[in-house]
Amino acid sequence: MYQIALTGGVAAGKSLVARRLAELGAVVIDADVLAREVVEPGTPGLGAIRARFGDGVIAADGSLDRPALGTIVFADPEARAALNGITHPAIIARRRELMAALPLDAIVVQDIPLLVETVPDARERYDAVLVVHADEEDRIERMTRARGWTREEAVRRIRSQAAEEERLAIATRVIDNTGSREATLAQVDAFWDSIPR
Repeated sequence: MYQIALTGGVAAGKSLVARRLAELGAVVIDADVLAREVVEPGTPGLGAIRARFGDGVIAADGSLDRPALGTIVFADPEARAALNGITHPAIIARRRELMAALPLDAIVVQDIPLLVETVPDARERYDAVLVVHADEEDRIERMTRARGWTREEAVRRIRSQAAEEERLAIATRVIDNTGSREATLAQVDAFWDSIPR
């Protein structure tokens, strides 16, 4: 099994790269998707969150009220650590479950937005670390145009993540997404062709 860690800052174009790798035949395991799965209604994860943070973080339909929880955890490092203590083991267990079901010759992409922050030994753990890079101004423009955020919101989101230099420092391969979509996809295709089989 060949494992690729895929990361990139907000609005760098990581989703575009992940989609292309899936089209080429990779199995993509998205950490954000797993994080949502492990707190769905009826899961032990959501039960533990309710027990720790109270009914105020549960929406009327029984799902997690993400904005209410966010208000608590982004203002309190201890609360954020408690939330991570609930969700991270569940995400890891779900990832292992998915991995165990794959054939041994699979090429697996672990899509992890906060790779630098959460997997300090990524270069040792994965066969390749693929970092999608785009200039900060391009990323700000994408967030304001596509997501409707203000420039201040976009900058705040960028600053809340690892610095681009930190991501580039762990890369075994960089996909430069500052040009055209076609140029980016050509880089992904070239990376795919370089994977040993």
